[in-house]
Amino acid sequence: MATTTAILLLRQGTNRSRNAAIMINFPTSGATLSHIQRASWSSSGAGGVLRSFSSASSSPSGMSKGEETSPSTTSPQAISPDQNSSDHIIPSILELSKAKLSTLVVSTASFGFLAAGGPISWPTLAACCAGTALCSSSASTWNQIFEVERDTKMKRTAHRPLVKGTISPANAKLLGTMTGVTGGTVLLYGTDPITAMLGVGNIALYSGLYTYLKPRSEINTWVGAVVGAIPPVMGWTAAGGSPLDTEALLMGSTLFLWQFPHFFALSWMHRIDYGRGGFQMVPVNDIQTKGDRTAGLIMRYTGYLSTVPILSTVLDVTSPMFAIEGIALNAYAFYVAKQFDNERSNSNARKVFLTSLWYLPSFMVLFILHSKTWKNEEKLDDENAKEEWNALLKKWISDVRSKGKELCVHEVVISKTAAEEQNSHGDDKEGVTNGGNKCPVMFSKSTAKSSVEVAKKTAANATKGIEVEKQ
Repeated sequence: MATTTAILLLRQGTNRSRNAAIMINFPTSGATLSHIQRASWSSSGAGGVLRSFSSASSSPSGMSKGEETSPSTTSPQAISPDQNSSDHIIPSILELSKAKLSTLVVSTASFGFLAAGGPISWPTLAACCAGTALCSSSASTWNQIFEVERDTKMKRTAHRPLVKGTISPANAKLLGTMTGVTGGTVLLYGTDPITAMLGVGNIALYSGLYTYLKPRSEINTWVGAVVGAIPPVMGWTAAGGSPLDTEALLMGSTLFLWQFPHFFALSWMHRIDYGRGGFQMVPVNDIQTKGDRTAGLIMRYTGYLSTVPILSTVLDVTSPMFAIEGIALNAYAFYVAKQFDNERSNSNARKVFLTSLWYLPSFMVLFILHSKTWKNEEKLDDENAKEEWNALLKKWISDVRSKGKELCVHEVVISKTAAEEQNSHGDDKEGVTNGGNKCPVMFSKSTAKSSVEVAKKTAANATKGIEVEKQ
């Protein structure tokens, strides 16, 4: 609703600008419009009114025709007044909201929600996703409002709406306020107060403390990692969990640790640009040492991240197969991190960055598939679990697990052995039932305890046998 209202207000301002554009005298045929000054938007009224366009036969700086300037010295051109308003308003809003980043944030919040297991309250999940998206949009908008001057100095941010002048600061503030208030309200009434508090708090943390620290201290990266760690916790609390639950802490820690290889690789590729903007990033201050600190931090946090699947298995949050799959997942992450450590090139940094992009969704899917909450049949047998969507999701998870067992070497070997034993024993299936057809890695707590007891008895009997032989 907030975004729709903002679009209508901005569109109203653009329609007014068309009337003003009638008074513009464009150059005659054969002449070229070499420079268009940035359009200024009036903040009076509900929408912005385009004040003026002016043309000249040469650039204000006296540059020759066709000469290019860097984004840090030339004001970007404004949108033509005869262009369809929706052609630039909607993209501008998406850019202000950092739609791609917000999509990632929503996916991690959904990850936290689904990790809580079934039955799933789909209206609550929808409210969680919508509220999280709006809060993320608000935080990104306010961040760009505060950093507009620095964005003009950087190539990668020179085409943002506030830098180009396609949206005025007043209208950007309106968008940031409306999305923030609406997002907090949706979370409050659609989920619970804790989730709403986390969502609104994250707006303040990202657009406030994180943005303030970026040009002042390298610690900004660690503050930003906290911001990224909160959405999966929001999803967990929206599903009825506590932010202090083991699962919530594990998911939050995963997102916290994941961001360091991800962002250090990104900021290394754009270290010169970040330097232009005056941001205090580790790679910016690490140029003289040729990336020693950056490479060391990427290796360190990749190592920390690799412990999460093992830790979640030890804490009985996921099945042991998650730890084994985690080893394979993290082995490649280590490989590309080591490549960058050996040669600090942009191409190797890009490999680390791209690896982080598929690493996270892979981790989230595997975590949910091996989560013990989805193995709690009593929970899934609830009346709400009989709803069509819950049944489909349960069936999908079951099918994926079954497919995974078919690919498991242990499962194939044990199943083959069990079949051979069944054929040899004929009708006597007790031995097969007790010991066969289960992957030895996929053991439960009771199986583990019984295995330990058997091992102890075997050791004790062996010890007694040795003592008898000595006598």
